[in-house]
Amino acid sequence: MPKAALRPTPAPVIFASLAAPFPPERVSWRVGSTNAEKTRGLALAYISARDVMARLDDVCGPAGWSRRYVPMSNGTTCCELGLRIDGEWVWKSDGPGATDYEAEKGAYSDAFKRAAVNWGVGRYLYDLVSPWVAVEQRGRSYVIRKDESARLVALLKAICDAKIMSKAAVRRSGGYPRLERAIRAAKTLKALQVLWEREQGTIALWPEDWREHITAEKDIRKALLSPNGTRAMLENSAAVLNGAEPMAWGNDGRRHRLPPQALAAVRNGLKWKGGPHR
Repeated sequence: MPKAALRPTPAPVIFASLAAPFPPERVSWRVGSTNAEKTRGLALAYISARDVMARLDDVCGPAGWSRRYVPMSNGTTCCELGLRIDGEWVWKSDGPGATDYEAEKGAYSDAFKRAAVNWGVGRYLYDLVSPWVAVEQRGRSYVIRKDESARLVALLKAICDAKIMSKAAVRRSGGYPRLERAIRAAKTLKALQVLWEREQGTIALWPEDWREHITAEKDIRKALLSPNGTRAMLENSAAVLNGAEPMAWGNDGRRHRLPPQALAAVRNGLKWKGGPHR
């Protein structure tokens, strides 16, 4: 019997996942303009090209995006970044300005990151109000003093919190039931893992209790797909009825306690009704 084809991820979900904030520890800072005394400077946030590639891999899959470079008449390099959306390639491009001076490798990297911004990757950093911070000289340039790190991390965390969607917005997006169906349709542990990693950008935008619910869905499906998974589910049903603690069979052939969310789901009813969108 042929396996059912996985439904393509809807374009709005792809765009939201690409635009999701990065963890504060993945964001770097450099010094922009400084005051006349060279004691304070503007902190400018940026992400590395490797972080951009990782985000594209996670959201689109390694084969779901491509890039190409086009030399421009003014001596700069333009990067064209294409994503496969609904089976079609869609391209967006950008590059450094004509007055920007960078080494060749840096120019390619900068053009790539600018093209990714057109897809929403790291775009929120451009809306960030750059704070003035204490700086110190290091060689011929200036760097941000280490004692400013906590303040900059707090600033990024505040942005991440502000990006969390309301429950009403999550309901309207339809993202939860779509992911719930995909989790329940996963046929192998590998397929479940790939799906879970690909959807992290979307899940990160949901309220905390929604993230906990979908994690419980994933953990229950993971337990079912594990060796002896069906056997474990039957045993857990009997265990709950008898007042005992449900367990799961691990890949090592031993029984282990269920993750907290999955344990709560089993205890709250043998018929797990799913997430908060209901």
